[in-house]
Amino acid sequence: MNEAVRMERDTFGEIAVPADRLWGAQTERSLQNFRISTEKQSPELIHALAIVKRAAAAVNQSLGVLADDKAHAIIAAADEIIAGKHPREFPLAVWQTGSGTQTNMNLNEVIANRASELMGGERGEARKVHPNDDVNRGQSSNDVFPTAMHIAAAYAIVNHLLPALRTLRATLDAKSKAFADIVKIGRTHLQDATPLTLGQEFSGYVAQLDQGIRHVESALPHLYELALGGTAVGTGLNAHPAFAVRVADEIGRLTKLPFVTAPSKFEVMAAADALVFAHGALKTVAASLMKIANDVRWLASGPRCGLGELSIPENEPGSSIMPGKVNPTQSEAVTMLCCQVFGNDVAVNVGGASGNFELNVFRPMIAHNVLQSVRLLADGAQSFNDHCAVGIEPNRSRIDLLLNESLMLVTALNPHIGYDKSAQIAKKAHKEGTTLKAAALALGYLTEAEFDAWVRPEQMIGTR
Repeated sequence: MNEAVRMERDTFGEIAVPADRLWGAQTERSLQNFRISTEKQSPELIHALAIVKRAAAAVNQSLGVLADDKAHAIIAAADEIIAGKHPREFPLAVWQTGSGTQTNMNLNEVIANRASELMGGERGEARKVHPNDDVNRGQSSNDVFPTAMHIAAAYAIVNHLLPALRTLRATLDAKSKAFADIVKIGRTHLQDATPLTLGQEFSGYVAQLDQGIRHVESALPHLYELALGGTAVGTGLNAHPAFAVRVADEIGRLTKLPFVTAPSKFEVMAAADALVFAHGALKTVAASLMKIANDVRWLASGPRCGLGELSIPENEPGSSIMPGKVNPTQSEAVTMLCCQVFGNDVAVNVGGASGNFELNVFRPMIAHNVLQSVRLLADGAQSFNDHCAVGIEPNRSRIDLLLNESLMLVTALNPHIGYDKSAQIAKKAHKEGTTLKAAALALGYLTEAEFDAWVRPEQMIGTR
């Protein structure tokens, strides 16, 4: 059975478009010309583009360059997309023109056809709203797409990533306080070191997240600068002189974020430095999360033959062959997604560095990777919090056993008998499989009373 089609036209001529679809000729050509992989433009980016089109219509109406009836219809159509309607109308691949022109036209065509229907007209060549002259008025793909990238990234960071990081930070901070009096052995180079408290160890994780949150927040001001109004090359050709400032204000009103018009449209269109910088902060957060997740799974290793200092929630069976096995799956998921963020950072860096003259043409790839990284980190932090961090508990008996067996407690003797004699005690105890006290007494370097007074782990942990 043949699919019903309608004929639409662009500057290349006629092309058949599925009759039940809202997109038009340029979207259909892109579908035919870029059958590459399965990655599609993200819902976050489509949402941001719809915000751009809504804001532009409202401002153009207020400036008297767009008829009221068309503006109202465009705004209504854009609102439907913002509300999550028509998701099947945005099928284009990430791997397309580097300016995102086809995706911009996808939005223009869908909104034009839907606006025409809302005005009592039809979709297709007889529509009442033109995708270029009306929906794209005063705009170019070259300023629309980078604007949408900034909106999508900033919105996702503020509304998803930062809340998730703050939630995890609060959980780990509560654990740090709860574990403040649990003295354990420290480890450096994967070898025994001097003691600290479990609370101090967790306080390091809290500080990492504090720094990561600050790093991400520091990237927002540049993301709040919008290219819209620069049109083709940054000069603002064909846009009303007041358009840039007013449309940034309108986008800020719609998103409740402090967007402003970029002071240099040439910078924000020719480069992608704001997103490169932002992704650097995302990479840093990924490095922190990977460290935290790795520490937790190592400290929870066992249950009988590992470090076993922590117990973590048992969420699901861990093996298809070993009965009763439970794995640190949340840590594994987090470490994998952090690897993906590291890879995304390389792609964003290369794309950001590869713009030529007045336009960066790696934008769909940069947007895809930045938004994926934000989504992975936000979801990963929340999942790790909900299914692992909140349930972390100390294994006191195991912690005490390992603490008292450590040879590095000998460090407490340095101020009393010197480094060399302390080292001899540690080596003798290790070689002969005895305790530090037995080795110290055998060497005659101190008395039992002196050892008991000087080697006290709880006094080796500094200021708490």
